[in-house]
Amino acid sequence: MRIINHASEAAGQKWVATVGFFDGVHRGHRFLIRSLRELADRKNLPSAVLTFPVHPRVVLQPGYTPRLLTSFDEKLAQLATTGIDACMPVDFTPLLAAMPARDFITCVLSQQWRVDTLLVGYDHRFGHNRTDGFEQYAEYGRACAMDVVRAGTYRSGEEAVSASRIRQLLSEGDVAEAAQLLTYPYRLKGRVVHGCHKGRELGFATANIEVGDPQKVRPGKGVYAVWVHVGGACYKGMLSIGNRPTFGGKETSVEVHLLHFSRTIYDAQIEVDFVCRLRENSTFDHPDALAAQLAEDRRTADEALTAYSRNPTAAR
Repeated sequence: MRIINHASEAAGQKWVATVGFFDGVHRGHRFLIRSLRELADRKNLPSAVLTFPVHPRVVLQPGYTPRLLTSFDEKLAQLATTGIDACMPVDFTPLLAAMPARDFITCVLSQQWRVDTLLVGYDHRFGHNRTDGFEQYAEYGRACAMDVVRAGTYRSGEEAVSASRIRQLLSEGDVAEAAQLLTYPYRLKGRVVHGCHKGRELGFATANIEVGDPQKVRPGKGVYAVWVHVGGACYKGMLSIGNRPTFGGKETSVEVHLLHFSRTIYDAQIEVDFVCRLRENSTFDHPDALAAQLAEDRRTADEALTAYSRNPTAAR
């Protein structure tokens, strides 16, 4: 996938394109992009996705903090797996936000980016106040010799796939179902920092993770089986999101115990892929009871991750 930051880099090339934020690049997005590639093949033109590095609501609502499934770099990495020819990052500015759909299609898509055919998501609206719909988009396209095509809708079971649905699943701790809709395990990245060392005292040393992107959604509180990427290698792990209720903790922390691992990794960059939720957080009457539960969690996580490595759908 080629990343084209400025229209001048495309040298007048015409495109079959679609436009959207594409947070998570989930199954619904992939269905749309698959339709885009098929349309591009029929037109004998390259396919392209125009997307925005910053969530549009950050521009429309100053002070708004989005809850994202992917950072911009993660989104680009996922888009690269879809087989599209190019991605065109477009800055969502106040000027762009105030632009009517007619001007966006005519001036930005047709004149600037040379879009020959525009594929519009089934229920996607754009332009100032989103007042226009597909019929108007098609009319504006005809005025500048652009074909505007409406995509079908994608559903998983009876429900349409959406980033908001995946965010809800993550908040509920259902990382396995979220992974099904994303097509890959949900990931958090961060730096290993010092914690209170309670896990070490119980025989389960943990790496406390300072999550790097505050806009990324954190899964709900609980204990999870995860894959841990650190130092160029991948390890099994069990991860807790919570406030250490047995020890009267107040602040929510993210800490992971790496299975079959004994090195010190303070300050290392770490990535965790969520596979399944093992249990809710619980308060134990005595640290020994917690240690016994952690031993059971470690066994369960080991089994779940072994099953996942043999068949990525087995733990979902």
